[in-house]
Amino acid sequence: MISFSKKDKVFIGMVVLVHAVFFLLACVFKRIYMGDSYEYIYEALNIKRYFFFYSGNPAMPIVPEYMTQRQPLYPLFLLGVYTFAVNNWIVLLLQNCISIVNVCYLRKVISRMGYDQKYDWVLLLLVIAYPAQFINASTIAPDILLQTFALMYFGNFLALFQTKELRYAIYISLAMMAGMMVKPVLYPFTLVHIVVLVAVGLQHKVLLQRTVLIAVMPLMAVLLYNYWNFTRTGKFHFTSNQAFNASYYYYPFISSKEGADSAGRYLAKERDAYSLIPEYKDRYDHANERGTELLRQNFLPYMVFHLKNSARIFIEPGKGEMDLFTGRLTYGRLYSKEQTGFYATWKAKGLAGMGDYVKNNPSLFFIGLVFLFNCIRLIGLVLFLRSRQIHWLVRMFVFMFVGYFALAAGPIANTRYFLPVSLIAIGCSVVGLSNRGTKEMI
Repeated sequence: MISFSKKDKVFIGMVVLVHAVFFLLACVFKRIYMGDSYEYIYEALNIKRYFFFYSGNPAMPIVPEYMTQRQPLYPLFLLGVYTFAVNNWIVLLLQNCISIVNVCYLRKVISRMGYDQKYDWVLLLLVIAYPAQFINASTIAPDILLQTFALMYFGNFLALFQTKELRYAIYISLAMMAGMMVKPVLYPFTLVHIVVLVAVGLQHKVLLQRTVLIAVMPLMAVLLYNYWNFTRTGKFHFTSNQAFNASYYYYPFISSKEGADSAGRYLAKERDAYSLIPEYKDRYDHANERGTELLRQNFLPYMVFHLKNSARIFIEPGKGEMDLFTGRLTYGRLYSKEQTGFYATWKAKGLAGMGDYVKNNPSLFFIGLVFLFNCIRLIGLVLFLRSRQIHWLVRMFVFMFVGYFALAAGPIANTRYFLPVSLIAIGCSVVGLSNRGTKEMI
């Protein structure tokens, strides 16, 4: 029987309370869908009715892109609910429960690095001060589920590092495989995953042959999934999003340089050229080649832009996501030509425009608090990465894993893309803030 101490009960109670408040807010505002939600819902219903893994409307002509645009694990999660009732509020209730488990599991994981429960208040503050955790738990989106597998990946890595038991290497590989079947962002990390496990194997002098066999499991899963996609679309690939994003990532870059009108014309031109190609395989290759060509033509300025926005994600408060959640902002206004966000206002009007911006955004005080705590989290994370009390291999892993998600987000630097590793960043930050100068922890 599991027993809980008084500190455990207080911690869990606070986490449950905050989730309950945000779930009730979701019931009031009813903004539980994001732009991609309906594609996941379509796929879940298509699997239920036709056993057809397809994220488009089945009443419309079949489009190959929708066969591989959304990975199947989140639609299957939705299907677990839809088997009994097509009710998205039940889905959100389950996601909130998963989010609660994630936060509590994080607390257990960082105890392996010397975390002391007397700092629960710091951990709670940093978690509560990141509203994206609770907003995404109450949104039909796969990011909370991806966060679960990212945490399992991190937790089992620490367990493997400490115990040297190969069963944890298997759990790490399984977590990686599950994560990339939730969202494709993880699948390129399979190559880094091999390096990570081999490095741990060399460090602890375990049987390298077995370690390598376990390490390549996710890569084999990628190849098998690619082959399945090939049998359905004629193109050996993991996701159709990859080709689209190769060109789409330049939209914010062009918008920042030439304005939203020029960026809109660029994207419309790319989409028109893409749509005129009859075969899906050729469309996919064309989009990838265009992305490569654009990168080659703008390599240095684009990379500076990409890295700057990747760094911004560590302190990004997520005002847009909060306004969408409360209904102050709609997707129509978000993607309109007239940009009224903080960065767009600052670029267009500078300090002179801040007065009107503050007047039109009464929630700015709360956004400022989130920004402040994000800065504290970043300071703690830097202290963690610099701490010699944590083994260099563990610090290197955290740097690579968290940094990878920041790099993958690039110019689309919103909180949803950081959410899978946000709890890892928070946990390591608390360790960095609270345990400097103590005995070696790992």
